[in-house]
Amino acid sequence: MTLLSVRDLTVTLMTGSGPADAVRNLSFDIERGQILGIAGESGSGKTMTALSIMGLLPYKGKASGSINFDGEELVGFKPKDFRRVRGKDVAMIFQDPMTSLHPMLTIETQLTEHLRHHRKVSRAEARARALELLDTVKIPDPETALKAHPSQFSGGMRQRIAIAMALACQPKLLIADEPTTALDVTVQAGILKLLDELRKSQNLSVIVITHDLGVLSALTDRLMIMYAGAEVESGPTSQVLTRPRHPYTQGLIDALPDSEAHGKRLIAIEGMPPELGKFPSGCAFHTRCSFARNECKSGTPNKVDIDGTRRIFCTVDPFDTPAGVNR
Repeated sequence: MTLLSVRDLTVTLMTGSGPADAVRNLSFDIERGQILGIAGESGSGKTMTALSIMGLLPYKGKASGSINFDGEELVGFKPKDFRRVRGKDVAMIFQDPMTSLHPMLTIETQLTEHLRHHRKVSRAEARARALELLDTVKIPDPETALKAHPSQFSGGMRQRIAIAMALACQPKLLIADEPTTALDVTVQAGILKLLDELRKSQNLSVIVITHDLGVLSALTDRLMIMYAGAEVESGPTSQVLTRPRHPYTQGLIDALPDSEAHGKRLIAIEGMPPELGKFPSGCAFHTRCSFARNECKSGTPNKVDIDGTRRIFCTVDPFDTPAGVNR
């Protein structure tokens, strides 16, 4: 049932100071029909993880380790190999719907171009499929929409069109990178509902990348928290969010706004995330962690397996109680 298996993934980028690891020894699986959420602050390696799967790393960026997709190893793929898989079996919704669509091309052109390339269908068949896709993502009057340009649609409608483009070739895996960031709350709820419906109707596997824990709690089956390019905690979403075990996860939850806490200050995690290429030794979070000890400053954080379904990477594990922290 495993569709994607990532093992010891390291993504190295070139910086002004030389090579630096943006993702470090990352391992995770995603099953068919499952939605995996990846969360963390900016710079935690979420998007670089996605781009490594898509073969879209920045110039001179390099992935090492293993990315096994449906029995095929993607690490070491040449550009022509990625072009065979990308858009057909693995598709991605990019963060900003305002810029992910070409402003000068009609919706029909953008929806049918890669469909004709990958599926080798006629122009008429591609157009019929485009109409079906627009109806699937609930775009009003698909016939008129095909002839329009992106500027004629709202942000929410553009994001739906971007989803339609990603689904055109019926991929097995959909990667959604901050799919609701630029949208208002009402439109955001509609996009999340749509992704969940598509997962169920098409047995689609989805990776949702976001910093919004509310989005993840409403949509995902499993959740992985990343910090400084590495995993710090993962497990079933409901368990991770209600009984976090890593101090960083608890800090993210504490920082969420509380609608009932009138007049109270927001609780922020002290300090700033480390810059690329300047990750601290030991546990990268120890410089901001109130539970840090001397042993956190050196060596690799302990991997702690919890009930066979969860794991954390923490030397201290301060919330190791029978009921979890649950506060």
